[in-house]
Amino acid sequence: MIAAVIFDCDGVLVDSEGPTLAMLKQDLALHGLPVDDAMMERLFLGTTMPLIFRSARQLGADLPDGWVGDFYERLYALLRGHTPLISGIPALLDRLDAAGLPYAVGSNGTTEKMGITLGQHPDVYRRLKRRLFSGQELNMPKPDPGLYRHIAQFLGVDPAHCAVIEDSVPGARAARLAGMTCFGYAPHGPHPALEAEGARLFTHMGELPALLGLQ
Repeated sequence: MIAAVIFDCDGVLVDSEGPTLAMLKQDLALHGLPVDDAMMERLFLGTTMPLIFRSARQLGADLPDGWVGDFYERLYALLRGHTPLISGIPALLDRLDAAGLPYAVGSNGTTEKMGITLGQHPDVYRRLKRRLFSGQELNMPKPDPGLYRHIAQFLGVDPAHCAVIEDSVPGARAARLAGMTCFGYAPHGPHPALEAEGARLFTHMGELPALLGLQ
């Protein structure tokens, strides 16, 4: 029985991953590491910028020491321009509220980033702003299951009764290691890597109430 829902943020609540990965791909190419889209997703989707910095340097990118802070500054400026919600999120939160099902957000991004993207949508942000948790800031970034276990404790729900909504392999792995049910948001079709982590795939947020057992 699902008693609480934990959302990833980027790519699940807000459509921010496309611009982020495009900027990252351009930066890496400028610093000597051309990477195609498939490799970008496999290596960098769902992780943190400090980890990306270290991994990219190991792969040969000549990123300067201050790159992480500079990248965040430019990314935040870009996201402030316009970051849309993923389709169906307001209606989904309405259903969870009506059912009395608690929810929170667990992201590898910073709290500042979540505030920038979600803050553009006041009704959604109002419901989430006191339930935002950053794995990066808590020093337990996904795939560390500690982030999701921490959120379960905050919500007062046993991890076995939590559902995690994810779109990345590190996030799905964190859910699996935390002993939680994972639903993998895959709007573009099959995603074997998510399924390999035990995620049950769906393509639209409108499908989730039934998957969560809501009538």
